Amino acid sequence: MKAVILAGGLGTRISEETRLKPKPMIEVGGKPILWHIMKVYSAHGVNNFIICCGYMGYLIKEYFANYFLHMSDVTFDMTNNSMEVHQRHVESWRVTLVDTGEDTMTGGRLKRVAPYLEGEDAFCFTYGDGVGNVDITALINFHNAHGKLATVTATQSPGRFGALSNNIISFKEKPHGDGNWINGGFFVLSPKVIDRIEGDSTFWEREPMESLANEGEFSAWFHNGFWQPMDTLRDKTLLEELWISGNAPWKVWA
Repeated sequence: MKAVILAGGLGTRISEETRLKPKPMIEVGGKPILWHIMKVYSAHGVNNFIICCGYMGYLIKEYFANYFLHMSDVTFDMTNNSMEVHQRHVESWRVTLVDTGEDTMTGGRLKRVAPYLEGEDAFCFTYGDGVGNVDITALINFHNAHGKLATVTATQSPGRFGALSNNIISFKEKPHGDGNWINGGFFVLSPKVIDRIEGDSTFWEREPMESLANEGEFSAWFHNGFWQPMDTLRDKTLLEELWISGNAPWKVWA
């Protein structure tokens, strides 16, 4: 199964960092948060990624182009103009990086990568700025069992995001109040949902999700564990402290 990750937004609420890099490249524990998200998926056997790039997307491309430089010891032989990589660990990843436009909205980005999803029965889809100890295997099994077009991971957090109910019959973006079950990303979707996206200006969280919910084609998988978006510098600091403590809850890999 493939996983599509949104990595093209401006990240204005954490502009202290995003003036210099795209939000998914902000580091936690010396690694981009994008890397942490991919490791969560990889721990459940999902190793084929499609990254939707936009703002400063070239930095994401450069990171993966030079992945061995970031992750391995290397020897540079200046006399022979050669480089030897001493591989300590190689991820079993296939990573497709797609320029989906700087100003494209979340739904538009998904629509732009549709050609890379041809032939898939279902795929994973999430945001490039949130981590959690989500049981991806159980999530996929749940999606396959209920037979609907879409599944979203529901988690609890203060009311900044879209509120959900079981067997979703409605979707309301950014309701008032706290303590709701909210959209935590980590979707599993049928490629058929892409037909509901009109174009670059479409927000996935609005018309497409709302229409799926209204037609009974959306279900929520409830995650009671850790989940944390990285929207602000305060969020980044929290994640960094958890990583340094050695007890980062989203580190589900060995």
